[in-house]
Amino acid sequence: MTSPDFADPVALTATLVRQDSRNPGLVPGAPGEGACARTLAAVLAAWGFRVEVTEAAPGRPNVLARIGRAERDAPLLMFNGHLDVVGVEGMTHAPFAAEVRDGRLYGRGSADMKGGVAAMCAAAARAHAAGALRGEVVIAAVADEEWESAGTRALVHAMRGWPAMPTACVITEPTRLAVMPAHRGFAWYTLTVHGRAAHGSRYDLGVDAIRYAGLVLAELDALDHDVLPRRTPHPLLGRGSLHASLVEGGVGMTTYPERCVVRVERRTIPGETAESALAELRAAADRVGARLAAAGRPPLRAEVALDFAQPPSDVPAGAPLVVALGDALRAAGAPVAVEGMPAWTDAALLNAAGVPTVCFGPGDIGLAHAAEEWVPVAEVERAADVLTRLAQAWCG
Repeated sequence: MTSPDFADPVALTATLVRQDSRNPGLVPGAPGEGACARTLAAVLAAWGFRVEVTEAAPGRPNVLARIGRAERDAPLLMFNGHLDVVGVEGMTHAPFAAEVRDGRLYGRGSADMKGGVAAMCAAAARAHAAGALRGEVVIAAVADEEWESAGTRALVHAMRGWPAMPTACVITEPTRLAVMPAHRGFAWYTLTVHGRAAHGSRYDLGVDAIRYAGLVLAELDALDHDVLPRRTPHPLLGRGSLHASLVEGGVGMTTYPERCVVRVERRTIPGETAESALAELRAAADRVGARLAAAGRPPLRAEVALDFAQPPSDVPAGAPLVVALGDALRAAGAPVAVEGMPAWTDAALLNAAGVPTVCFGPGDIGLAHAAEEWVPVAEVERAADVLTRLAQAWCG
C-alpha cells in the first residue's frame, strides 16, 4: 500500500475504498473492518495522531485517534464515521478499485462513508499543522454502523471514562455538504394474527388469519394516511410514517391459514418513541377486534411485539455547532443549507449520551448501498476545507 500524502483526503478516500470492509452481519463470511482499520490507524500515526485501536466486538475494531492539546477545560471536538460497508452484489463497477473518472471516485463505501472519513481525518491534521488548535480533535472511525452500531455503542461506553466529554461531534455521513442536525428513528414490530385451520370447504369452522391480518393492515393504512399527516411535523423531517415490510402465512391452497405474521417498520420523528408507536399499533388491532365482535364474527387474536428500535436525533437549528458549521461553510465560499437527514445514523446514540451531534459530509445518501456508488472528488476536498475551518474555530 502506498501511503497517501499528508492530509490528502482524496488519496485517503481511495486508500480506504480499496480495503474490503463489508460488514459480516450483513454479508456472511465478509472480512469486516479489520484491514481497513489497521490501514487507517497506520496513516493517522504517520500524520502525527496519537492512535489507539480497540475492539468494539470480537474482530471488529474501532480506531480512535487524537491530535492537538488535551488540556483541562479546553474544547474537545469529535469527528465520527464508520468503516464498514454493505454488500457488493449487483454493482455495475469494480467495488474496491477506487477508480477516479469525470471528477468522481467510484467504489463501495466511497459515499457511505469513506469519503467523509477521509475528509474528517485530513481536516484534523490540517488544523493541527496550522498551529490553530488550543484544544483537541478526536477521530472516531467505528465498526458496524450498518448493522447494530456496535462501534459507536462501544465508543459511548468508553467515553464515560474519559477526563472530559466532547463538546460537539460531526458525523461525516453523506449529506451533499448540507448541515443535517436531525434524523428520523425507526422501530421494527411483529404483528402475529391467529386463525383456525380447517379444510377450505369448511367456512363454518375455519378462521382466516390472513384476512384478519388484512383488516389490521387496513387500519394501519388509515393510521399512516389519515392520522400521522395531521400531527405537527418536525420542521426538518416532516411526519412519521409506517409500512408493512414482510408478510408470511398459510400452508396450502385448500386450507384456512391458522397464522399470519406481518413485520412492520415505523419511522419516528423527535417526540415519538418506539413504545408510543407500539401502543398505536396495538390500539389499531383493538379497534379491528371491537368491530369484529360487534358484527358477531369470531374474535381477533393478535399480538404486536417490538423487535428492535433506534431513536431519532435532533439538535436545534440554532445550536452552536450548527451555527459554527454554517460559518465555516461561508468562510469556505460554500452555500449553507440546513436539512433533515433521511436515514438513521449513529448521531442518535451520541446525542443520547449528551454530545451534540450533527451530520455533514461529502456525497449523496441516495448512492449509498446502490449498484453504482461514487463520491465527487471536489466535495471530498470541500468537506475537508470546511471541517478544517470548523476545528480551528471550535478548538482555536
